[in-house]
Amino acid sequence: MLEPLDLLHLGRERVIGCYLVESTEGPALFDCGPASCVPELKNRLAERSLELRDLRHLLLSHIHLDHAGAAGTLVREHPELQVHVSEIGAPHLVDPERLERSARRLYGDEFDTLWGELVPVPEANVHTVGPEVLGLECFPTPGHASHHVCYFDSDGTLYAGDATGVRIPPSRAILAPTPPPEFDLEAWQTTLDEIERRRPERLALIHFGVVDEPERQIADLRACLERWTAWVGEGMSRDEFIQAAAKDLGPDRDAYEHAMPLWQSYAGLERYWQKKLENAPGT
Repeated sequence: MLEPLDLLHLGRERVIGCYLVESTEGPALFDCGPASCVPELKNRLAERSLELRDLRHLLLSHIHLDHAGAAGTLVREHPELQVHVSEIGAPHLVDPERLERSARRLYGDEFDTLWGELVPVPEANVHTVGPEVLGLECFPTPGHASHHVCYFDSDGTLYAGDATGVRIPPSRAILAPTPPPEFDLEAWQTTLDEIERRRPERLALIHFGVVDEPERQIADLRACLERWTAWVGEGMSRDEFIQAAAKDLGPDRDAYEHAMPLWQSYAGLERYWQKKLENAPGT
């Protein structure tokens, strides 16, 4: 049965996961979490009688640190590991200086505790994804980030990354992860159309777990994206947004905020509307 490898980020369960994927070239890893979680990743592999060296490939949804921050560390320890990522994301793996500088501005003194060391991936180990990767369909899924991709297995599993939102079962609450600077509502709605067209049987979420009701998950995410975007567009302040969004999440708010803080979702929504104004005719 498919289940996530819980990376116990900062010692907390069900915050960040990743998945073992049976590929045409043996076991691969879908996303890898941050470098701060590498010891727990090794523990989860050991529980399955695997070591890092048993993995030949790492499939990345996108390069945000909670999904890909450990990539360089893993390749440093296992130089044969091949990393697959979108064309836009690839240069930032090879030279993560800009990515790290941006993240340090966002997280400040908490950066090292949250994410650990950001190590470059040798260019020879980085492969730009195409329509098929190791027997899986790969397709662009922008919205959360412009360079986001998903992988679709013939068994009906969509390795979704952040494209279908945050849900921490058994809670039914949905959190729309809309961090700055690339959240794009229209692109995300098109992404959800593309996912629905493939009729997945299950969604493998990094935050957190396997969802066996894809239609409901996608419908709930659409509604959340539209609602939260409208709130900020109508002038809701950061504090008002956090209060309103917290009501959406209910008693499980704390668990969800460890996966995606609401202040980050607000910042991305605010930036989305700023770009709308900047690009409006006559401005």
